[in-house]
Amino acid sequence: MYSFIKKYTETMQDQNIYPLFSLLVFVAFFLGVLWYVKVLDNKQVEKIKNLPLEQ
Repeated sequence: MYSFIKKYTETMQDQNIYPLFSLLVFVAFFLGVLWYVKVLDNKQVEKIKNLPLEQ
């Protein structure tokens, strides 16, 4: 399977864009999650923390 993907990507033009794009998407998602955790209110944290125990 990997050899098929490797052969396919060798024939593509501008093949170096895809790894860079995926890295940028990962970093943007990771930074977004960190920002969300940073701005999360303490009351919301307590509510989320106790969710499994409320059932």
